[in-house]
Amino acid sequence: MNASPSQPHPAEWTETQDLLPSVERDLPAGRHQFHKEQMMAQIHEDLRTAADARPAAPTAAPQRRNPFLRRAILLPAMACALAGAVVGGLALAGGNGDGKMPLATGPALTTTIGTADAKGAPQLLDRISLAAADTSGSAVHDGQFVYIASKVASTYPKTVDDKTTIVSQELHDRQTWMSADGKDGWLIEAGETSDEGMTLASKTPMSGAHDALVKLPTDPDVLLRQIYKESDAVRDPEVPSDQAAFVAIGDLLTESYPPADVAAALYKAAAKIPGVVAVDDAVDAEGRHGIAIARQDNTGERTEWIFDKKSLRLLGERVVVVEPLADSEFKAGTVLFTSAITQRAVVDGMKQTPGGTAS
Repeated sequence: MNASPSQPHPAEWTETQDLLPSVERDLPAGRHQFHKEQMMAQIHEDLRTAADARPAAPTAAPQRRNPFLRRAILLPAMACALAGAVVGGLALAGGNGDGKMPLATGPALTTTIGTADAKGAPQLLDRISLAAADTSGSAVHDGQFVYIASKVASTYPKTVDDKTTIVSQELHDRQTWMSADGKDGWLIEAGETSDEGMTLASKTPMSGAHDALVKLPTDPDVLLRQIYKESDAVRDPEVPSDQAAFVAIGDLLTESYPPADVAAALYKAAAKIPGVVAVDDAVDAEGRHGIAIARQDNTGERTEWIFDKKSLRLLGERVVVVEPLADSEFKAGTVLFTSAITQRAVVDGMKQTPGGTAS
């Protein structure tokens, strides 16, 4: 999320404080695996003050970040709230030690790299914005929950007996619930929680909740200035500002259920970020082909938001290695992360699914 010399820097900004992702540093060598849903609220509160105290990765270690850390950019404080993704490093050979981690065993996911078109991005985003204004999220009232069902998988290095290979998880289901105020939530994810799932409740309202989203400005220029300032405040110094802003917007679009006017403004804001391109073909985690809005970072990885070619509905997103670093173990065409949104809705109770009853 290469820095733009013209990027906005507002003097004041309060509307989206604590809404956008918080920074995550590179993990030490051999600790590229992740776990989720542990101590979410504490990390959200303590991450900024603790960042300077974290040990740096050994200089001899590969510089590849964990691809699940919001596409190697930021720890998603917003996504923590609405998708429960709190990330930390664990030894690849052993998972998280409790049997819940679906360790990758299959070959690395690969794809054909779509053709990027910088000139086509503004027009496509304008069309997507108009479509979003008619179809995005409903109002969420007190006592209700935002429900998101998706399929996800990630790719990472796995080291066994000093031999490192690139492996991918099996595609697996994920369901999240988050209250309107961000204080309560639930996660069920195959292989990563029990069948019953786990709570995401917190005394501190989690960022990215619906009550915070509705307060965002809908003027794209004002919104983008705020996104730049907040993402600049928390990003890893190695991450360019423009990429941090792009990923932050992607988090708000894919890991939550923004109101129609906010979603439309987010797409219009994204069109103003340098380096954003349209991609002629991209495939989500369920194999659905679409067009994409994307941006390539300084490590050669391209984050793609994938849309249905006809309806322009957001299908999911993925991160693809387009131009690997010279010393990278990841080859061009490797899919580092993939997701497909299968359902988003407002429901009346925790663990309730659309049309069903709460358990």
